[in-house]
Amino acid sequence: MRSLNRFRLITFDVTNTLLQFRTSPGKQYGEIGALFGARCDNNELAKNYKANWYKMNRDYPNFGRETSPRLEWQHWWRQLIAGTFAESGAPIPAEKLENFSNHLLELYKTSICWQPCNGSIDLLKQLRKHSQTGKPCRVGVVANFDPRLDVLLRNTKLDQYLDFAINSYAVNAEKPQAAIFERAMVESGLENLKPQECLHIGDGPTTDYLGAKGVGWHAALVHEKSYSYLEKKYGVDINRKHVFPSLYDFHKKLTDDAVVW
Repeated sequence: MRSLNRFRLITFDVTNTLLQFRTSPGKQYGEIGALFGARCDNNELAKNYKANWYKMNRDYPNFGRETSPRLEWQHWWRQLIAGTFAESGAPIPAEKLENFSNHLLELYKTSICWQPCNGSIDLLKQLRKHSQTGKPCRVGVVANFDPRLDVLLRNTKLDQYLDFAINSYAVNAEKPQAAIFERAMVESGLENLKPQECLHIGDGPTTDYLGAKGVGWHAALVHEKSYSYLEKKYGVDINRKHVFPSLYDFHKKLTDDAVVW
């Protein structure tokens, strides 16, 4: 892991980098919906969840934080949930919507809905060991997420490997905006920290990789698509040597000192 000696700060994205859904939101929503009398096809739910996710992010960015007037993140999710079920043919009655939404919001704080991505725990353990025995390094999370992030990290026991976690709603900035990466440098508590001493790892070509590179950080992209696909869609700014199919593969190459920054 000698190639990491140059870094004083290493940060991760969460969704599809450190953690992934145990089952699709469509299926999970369907199971909970049935308990509240809202029965519909899980495939329809999955399709409409995705459509409403993009719509809400377009109309009310950062879980409503950047909307004027500001939309509270709980209301943002309530609106997404209501739209998803209504468009799937099973609208949630108004008198049940708040309890139903709160149930889902609480559920998605737990390991019932989330599990570690392949290789994430082993890599975090190794980074903690590396920091204790080699050059000290801070490890954190920088995620486009609502304020449930800290509780989720505790409930999935990832917090023990992290020095801090930043959610976009709390800091009023989303990746790939420079402000959220700059906030991470401050949160690290490291004096005289330079951008070139920072590494961000995530699955978003634009939000994670290009966002980090745009502020002078190093970046690693964990992505299942081939490099030729990524190059065609996002251009040559993504370095082939810094794209990995999983954190497991990234960790293995680090261990073999096969990653050159």
